[in-house]
Amino acid sequence: MDSNTIKDGIVPPTATHGVNESDSSVLEDTQSLWHELLGLSHDRLQLAGLETQQAGLSLVNMVIAGVLVAGLLCGAWLGLLAAVVLGLVENGFMSSNAILLAVVLNLLLALIFCRFIRHKSHYLKFPATLRSLHPSNGIPGHGNTTRA
Repeated sequence: MDSNTIKDGIVPPTATHGVNESDSSVLEDTQSLWHELLGLSHDRLQLAGLETQQAGLSLVNMVIAGVLVAGLLCGAWLGLLAAVVLGLVENGFMSSNAILLAVVLNLLLALIFCRFIRHKSHYLKFPATLRSLHPSNGIPGHGNTTRA
């Protein structure tokens, strides 16, 4: 009989010990890659969470500034109307000039708050997350890899 024949349902041992070592090496490499993938995804999710928090705070600041702008614009409108009424009633009295100065100051403050809102809206775009997801990020020779 041949040495490779099956006797009593028992398969004779073969020379596969080299395959088992490579299987364990592949398994270790796979586990290592899996842990690295979990670490990278954790870092990305943590970054997204921090940027979500920053975006939320920026949104709250923008809403507060928007409410202030609305109040200042209402005050400016009422001041403008009061100046027109006083100008017509008194026909040249100096109190209307004081009211117009208040209107100009209200409009200036409204402009400052509008610029504040525009500045804070930058953080609603998740800039760091988008930079980290860019495919050429960190690869030498691909695009601009400098960080701000």
